[in-house]
Amino acid sequence: MDQHKYKVVFEDFTKRHFIKNFEKKYKSQWNKTQEDIIFVCEHIENMLLTKRADLISAADNCRLVKLDFAIFGIKISPKASGNRCILFLDDDMGIVKILLVYSKNDISAHNETQEWKNIIKAQYPSIGEIFNL
Repeated sequence: MDQHKYKVVFEDFTKRHFIKNFEKKYKSQWNKTQEDIIFVCEHIENMLLTKRADLISAADNCRLVKLDFAIFGIKISPKASGNRCILFLDDDMGIVKILLVYSKNDISAHNETQEWKNIIKAQYPSIGEIFNL
């Protein structure tokens, strides 16, 4: 199946916040992990066919997706790792914007979903509006 290859962009907010924690904790493993995240996001349509990516919402040729990922070299599945990316797909532009990259330990444990939705609303208000977060 011939799939469209998306352009991948890490948003500044996620670079400044959560990615710094991954860089400190995993050092050289993070570079390989980030390369894997980029590759997976370029081919996000394939990941949506698996249990590794979940479609959260769709509106106006845009989609919000949660992607599980594992740290390179650590023998744990992406789903079990507790590591997630929240992605904004602009299907018209062919872009995947990585809004958040986090570990479940980085976010409030009592309601992970509500916590990342609150972060999206605060940091990306236009995206929050599109999906009524």
